[in-house]
Amino acid sequence: MAEASITVTIKLFAIYQEVYGIPELIRQFTPETTVSEVLSLVIEEHSQLKKWQSITRFSINYQFVESDTKLQDGDELVFIPPVSGG
Repeated sequence: MAEASITVTIKLFAIYQEVYGIPELIRQFTPETTVSEVLSLVIEEHSQLKKWQSITRFSINYQFVESDTKLQDGDELVFIPPVSGG
């Protein structure tokens, strides 16, 4: 019998961490959930992040991935917004 949910750690950097006030989230999703679906959920929770949606890159377990990548149980998903600084 397939698992009803998967657990994913979402690492937050830059603007995402500023908005949430914490460095990571641990969430449950249904199997086959994609990176873009998780990003949409995060933006639903904090609409001020919408302007970063189209320019955020993604990493799963230290590998850059596309937004249509499906998550698996235990994955570490990182949202990587553009970062400025010196």
